Amino acid sequence: MTFKLIPLVAALGLGLAAHAQEQVVKIGQTGPLSGPNAFAGKDNENGTRLAIEELNAKKITVGGKTLKFELQSEDDQCDPKAGVSVAQKLVDDGVKYVMGPYCSGVAIPASRIYADGGAMLSTVGTNPKVTEGGFKNLYRIIAGDNQIGSSMAIYAAKVLKAKNAAVIDDRTAFGQGVAAEFMKEAKTQGITILGQEYTTDKATDFSAILTNIKAKKPDVIFFGGYAPQAAPMARQMKQLAVTAKMLGGDTLCSPEVGKLGGDAVNEVVYCAQGGSMLDKTSDGPAFKAKFKKRFNVDADAYAASFYDQMLLIGTSMQKAQSIDPNKVSAEILKGSYKGVAGTYAYDDKGNMKQAPITVYTFKNAAPTPLASY
Repeated sequence: MTFKLIPLVAALGLGLAAHAQEQVVKIGQTGPLSGPNAFAGKDNENGTRLAIEELNAKKITVGGKTLKFELQSEDDQCDPKAGVSVAQKLVDDGVKYVMGPYCSGVAIPASRIYADGGAMLSTVGTNPKVTEGGFKNLYRIIAGDNQIGSSMAIYAAKVLKAKNAAVIDDRTAFGQGVAAEFMKEAKTQGITILGQEYTTDKATDFSAILTNIKAKKPDVIFFGGYAPQAAPMARQMKQLAVTAKMLGGDTLCSPEVGKLGGDAVNEVVYCAQGGSMLDKTSDGPAFKAKFKKRFNVDADAYAASFYDQMLLIGTSMQKAQSIDPNKVSAEILKGSYKGVAGTYAYDDKGNMKQAPITVYTFKNAAPTPLASY
């Protein structure tokens, strides 16, 4: 009887030894998983998840231990108060790598908590203030508002030949930031700003605002806000026979705008998004196919950016032979990484040195790339 137990004990011992050679690395994800922007939060989460699954399959070793990445996703609701609570929860749970937030209004206050907790933050929050807090190990993994807003102003002047513009912003950190950058560059380009109107990120009726704007006869209307407001706004523009084009930042490039806005958005909505045209990049089509196969939905605005950054973090851990955020960050800042959506090289504030911008419009209610800059 004793003899028969020996192989079992030996097998258990080997199993424990193998387990001891594994190092769990928690990856936090923060974004809106409920509310009108839940589609974006889930898309970001899926981009990170796909990268984690690939990293786990590669069995990266650091210090003789195989890294096992585990995703912990939290709903920040695109709300600053909820986002700060999520940040504290992730830090308290010992998470040292956080992907997100999606909304600048969350990223700005939460970044301090992540920095104090010794965590690395990789966000798509575009407001310039996100990277102006002086926090280390913070990366903006796409273009900022200054690039997105100004590129739309240049496109309006050079391509759409706009002479004047009206501006609407939703008073969020993102909406205000991108609208301000648009106006700044528009004036430089000789575009007259006819007026500015304000709404909220909960509004659904824009008829009063649009009626005021229609009387001023702008060539373009720049909207600083999110997809759930942009789509009904475009529909109401059509109902009120407002002939101006609607321009916006990256949030308007989402397929969600087409789903909610239907034919009202076709060749009316123009937006600028950080990243290259995925269809035109060497790895873009393969990524889109892989993403669709895994999640049974098309990749939205920033799945590829989160996927790229997560792979960069994993690769940098292997090179640094450390999972310490400070050492991994030093490795990231050493050089550049060619991903699906662009080449990732960061300045000392955590901004991408060369962040490509793609301008889109909508055709058949789907975002269609026009040009990359």
